Amino acid sequence: MPEVEIGHVSDFFAHPVVAGIELTGTLRAGDTIHIKGHTTDMELTVDSMEIDNAAVTTAKAGDAIGIKLEERVRRGDKVYKVTE
Repeated sequence: MPEVEIGHVSDFFAHPVVAGIELTGTLRAGDTIHIKGHTTDMELTVDSMEIDNAAVTTAKAGDAIGIKLEERVRRGDKVYKVTE
């Protein structure tokens, strides 16, 4: 499926497993994203995201969001939105 780069991982926290993502594009709850890096390759649907600890359903370029993950990611990993 086609993918569009919409940001990169800027931070990672292990407990709980949360990635901080700097966006260069728009992201909505329900979107499918693909996080890819040297050792990272995961696809997931964004169930929820936060900006400054407040839940949001949409985020835009320039926003720094946090999303919960199942696995570890690394700073610098690219974030793509999977388009249909």
